[in-house]
Amino acid sequence: MTQDKPTITIKFLEQMLNDGLVNQDTFAKLRVKLRSLPQSSHPIQGIAPLKLKHATQKNIVLDDQYLSEWYALKCGMECVELDPLKLDVDAITDVMSKAFAQRHKILAYAVNNNSVTIATSEPYVTGWVNGLEHILRKEVKRVFASPVAIEKFQKEFYALSHSIRGAKNEKYQETGVGNLEALIELGKADEVDANDQHIVQIVDWLLQYAYAQRASDIHIEPRRETGNVRFRIDGVLHKVYEFPASVTGAVLARFKILARMDVAERRKPLDGRIKTKTPEGQEVELRISTLPTAFGEKLVARIFDPGVLNRDFSELGLDKNIEQQWLSMVSQPNGIVLVTGPTGSGKTTTLYTTLNQIARPEVNVCTIEDPIEMVNPNLNQMQVHHEIKVDFASGIRALLRQDPDIIMIGEIRDKETADMAVQASLTGHLVISTLHTNDASSAITRLLDLGVEPFLVNASILGVMAQRLVRTLCKDCKQPAETDVNAWRHLVSPFPIKPPAKVFKPVGCRLCRGTGYLGRQGIYEMLSVNSKVKKLIHSHCDVGPIRDQGIKDGMSLLRINGARKVAQGMTTIEEVLRVASPEMEN
Repeated sequence: MTQDKPTITIKFLEQMLNDGLVNQDTFAKLRVKLRSLPQSSHPIQGIAPLKLKHATQKNIVLDDQYLSEWYALKCGMECVELDPLKLDVDAITDVMSKAFAQRHKILAYAVNNNSVTIATSEPYVTGWVNGLEHILRKEVKRVFASPVAIEKFQKEFYALSHSIRGAKNEKYQETGVGNLEALIELGKADEVDANDQHIVQIVDWLLQYAYAQRASDIHIEPRRETGNVRFRIDGVLHKVYEFPASVTGAVLARFKILARMDVAERRKPLDGRIKTKTPEGQEVELRISTLPTAFGEKLVARIFDPGVLNRDFSELGLDKNIEQQWLSMVSQPNGIVLVTGPTGSGKTTTLYTTLNQIARPEVNVCTIEDPIEMVNPNLNQMQVHHEIKVDFASGIRALLRQDPDIIMIGEIRDKETADMAVQASLTGHLVISTLHTNDASSAITRLLDLGVEPFLVNASILGVMAQRLVRTLCKDCKQPAETDVNAWRHLVSPFPIKPPAKVFKPVGCRLCRGTGYLGRQGIYEMLSVNSKVKKLIHSHCDVGPIRDQGIKDGMSLLRINGARKVAQGMTTIEEVLRVASPEMEN
């Protein structure tokens, strides 16, 4: 029988030195530092937290995944990354007990009818393989994974699985009177046991993973026998987990309790908000929305990153020219400035970034929102309450008596709100608001459709900025590619813009989850309502002439702004066409 040979720290360090990952000085320091590492720990667990730079390739950080890939290659093993969004937690935890997994420092990675793939960080420890094959009656295949990730997910996956099983066997009282937390601190719960609050643990896990995966939304969707949990990441939905139906209801009730919503009311849509604090100490706000469906309430939690309040316009993707135009508009003493785009196009982020930059001690900035999405101490924020007849229009009336300089209206969606916005602008206030239209020019005709008189539109509107969000290419893995001339011509039609000599294509790596894209940026279209545009505004005006005049005045269409980002290597033609094709302008 082959003798198991766990990784020896000093030999691991010598291999790092021989392969040029560290120099002699770093080797000596690590040798001393890792002496205090527990004997049962893997050397990667001691080295990774130090975030050392590669001795010769300074752009490489010796994190746990890099060291794991390097060591796996030396040992002739495949290295995998344990991605919680791609692993079947139930199937993984059914393979072996938690005690067995922790004793041998392993974790199931994939399961099928004939075999099971096990992640390990000890290439030369195989004594557990025969016993596991005998119990499972399946072939065991081994892959290498980071010991940091194995230890982390051992704890979290088994804790989640335990909570799910426990929740199925318990009945939850949905009173929740004592559970109205103003601030929920995540990651404070210890490992669950039979007496823990299983649903609290599950919700805690969901929120932590949503933040870790950069999710913008959490979807909990009831089905007949199960409930699906999905995260929206960079605009794309990913399935995360599947709960039993009874657990889905309890998880949803937990969210409603935290959001101070009526847990007993399941017949109509509800809205609420939650403020949480991550284990790292960062405060994150969530906007909760429920909707009655065929199999129960569906819940969507929109996650708002508080870092939005500290961003500048270049981070949002605004070109210098558009940024200057926008700042010029919102610096005017009165008038209406609009941001347009569909749901999820980043309008809220643009508004809050703008307000944060123009909110000065000598200026009174007031908002009326439905609901308040991000609390900003520099603003006087008011929330719509339809149940007591406080809507946008009545809210604006109230704000006008509060000596405001700038009024932000969450959305203009009806004639009364539009009329009040116009009146506010004509009485010496700057009004900033949003509309749901396809492009900037359509905002003018939308206001006319709502019933605003053309002469009032002329007198009040300063400008309109339309926007969309496009996924940006991952800087770590994007590669040069030949420009698809036909696709480029379709994108910029009918403008004779030459295709760039080089574009980039998505490839996929562990950093971007194999998608080739990481993060999103805005593409923008700025219409300045000058005297020439105003001459075109009348009761039966069309979008086309307004758009044409805007182009003559220097307006760059959404897709043309996107084309510039393609030429700069930031995104792809396909991504821009996905959100702003020429057909959308017809």
